[in-house]
Amino acid sequence: MTGTARELRADCSRCAGLCCVAPAFAASADFSIDKKAGEPCPHLGREFRCDIHEQLRPSGFPGCAVFDCFGAGQQVTQVTFGGRSWRDHPELAASMFAAFSSMRTIHELRWHVDQALALAGDAQPLRLELTAAAQTLRGHAAAGPAELATLDLDAVRGPVTAVLRRASDLVRGPTPRGRDFSGADLIGRDLAGRDLGRASLRGAYLIGANLTGTDLRLADLTGADLRGAQLAAADLSSSLFLTQAQLDAARGDLRTKLAPALRRPAHWPSRGRRAAGGR
Repeated sequence: MTGTARELRADCSRCAGLCCVAPAFAASADFSIDKKAGEPCPHLGREFRCDIHEQLRPSGFPGCAVFDCFGAGQQVTQVTFGGRSWRDHPELAASMFAAFSSMRTIHELRWHVDQALALAGDAQPLRLELTAAAQTLRGHAAAGPAELATLDLDAVRGPVTAVLRRASDLVRGPTPRGRDFSGADLIGRDLAGRDLGRASLRGAYLIGANLTGTDLRLADLTGADLRGAQLAAADLSSSLFLTQAQLDAARGDLRTKLAPALRRPAHWPSRGRRAAGGR
């Protein structure tokens, strides 16, 4: 694993439980309770550990089980605030939580750029653009609390998204006719067995969709909402920009083909059991 990859992987042991305090959430299918922004979750222990971490799903917190800060938590705790915490220094709480929100966006973009660099190979000038984007984002990640608080995230996101699209186009080639589902509402759709290879599913809503046995090789899944999507026997072995959090939010089985860098979620059924919604 590269140094950058390690930086962009959550390390809860070096974080002050920021994801358990900073965001707000409402009682829903993802969370069993309401929580205000800046209010510690009642399950957050004294050592910044989740008391129900191993039982998040059965306890009604699948939203926590699929959350990924891309390493923003330890960056804010250890670098931006030099190892201090909101609990020991309550006067820092507001700025620390605001920094975490900005840092998560920055680190998620860094993760995607890191993936794109691996895909781009020796392609020029795309590789130069991606390298420049990576350096710019690294600079933002090293900023202090005041700079992070005033950072225009839309202005940061725009050019990075553009170069990521070019990287996707380079690898996939032209999107095959009828396979551009960018931002499409595909909630609950039956797409089982479809050939969606090289499709654009950027930002698509695939909540509860049936993708059993679907070919998703080289499909761009940037930001696709896969909550509850059925991926049993689907081929995601070369899907582009697929995050572990997206997989954790979906349902699959041992027949689901994944890239080596991704791990099979523990809640997916084992061999010999039919996955719910499968055929």
